Amino acid sequence: MALGAATKRLGNKLFPALSSTPRLLHSHATSFGFKHVNEEEKARMVGDVFTSVAASYDTMNDLMSAGLHRLWKERLVSMLNPFPGMKHLDVAGGTGDVAFRILDNINRVKQRGLPDGFNDALESETRIYVCDINPNMLNVGKQRAAAKGYGEDGSLVWVEGNAESLSFQNDSMDGYTVAFGIRNVTHIEKVLSEAHRVLKHGGRFLCLELSHVSLPIFKELYDLYSFSVIPRLGEMVAGDRESYQYLVESIRRFPPQEKFASMIADAGFQKVEYENLVGGVVAIHSGVKI
Repeated sequence: MALGAATKRLGNKLFPALSSTPRLLHSHATSFGFKHVNEEEKARMVGDVFTSVAASYDTMNDLMSAGLHRLWKERLVSMLNPFPGMKHLDVAGGTGDVAFRILDNINRVKQRGLPDGFNDALESETRIYVCDINPNMLNVGKQRAAAKGYGEDGSLVWVEGNAESLSFQNDSMDGYTVAFGIRNVTHIEKVLSEAHRVLKHGGRFLCLELSHVSLPIFKELYDLYSFSVIPRLGEMVAGDRESYQYLVESIRRFPPQEKFASMIADAGFQKVEYENLVGGVVAIHSGVKI
């Protein structure tokens, strides 16, 4: 995989050293890209963005990343190490991209030769829950699943829900993923707390998110591409320049890699680490509930 990757382990004892960095506390004012808005207004505005782009979301991901988002999601799922019989929650996964990959991985495990009876029992227990707050994104995912034959055995469950207040029981999930979604929530801390709550002990949290480039020359090129090209692509392909302007602005407002790692640890996760891909254009953060 032609991705420059740098993995950094963060021991929980090191996180107090980050206390000099201002905490991203959320109050009655929050951000929508570079704009300051109240919390209720942000939720509505983000909802409007994804209602607008739902039909062209996956096409735009291909265009903006030159198809690399597929490799990034494959890497995310490989780190999850899915297995037959697992209960998994994919948050902000409306179009099904990550969930389909998880099911593909589980099917490959099954084909490696588990005993038939054991295999059938585990297959019937597998549940991949796709949770998204936007019904339009979920509808796109359901249509894609039906067209590709995913979830016909009941293994795929679509749930309209808020990542900040999940409807799932405590200690009910073997894994939790969120790809390109946590950046859009109002309270990151609440999302992380809910992720920790619903995971079983030993369950793994994985977050794939657009992040921060550190190399100065690369950063300048990336900023030029982000602010000059991506909104124009959005206008041409999705007929929506403003939503993709929000996208590039929201990336810059998201916490840097080490800060976000400290927030994951503050939520109670252990063995927190992150991996930069393409020089930090995206990062995969992970943690385990012990």
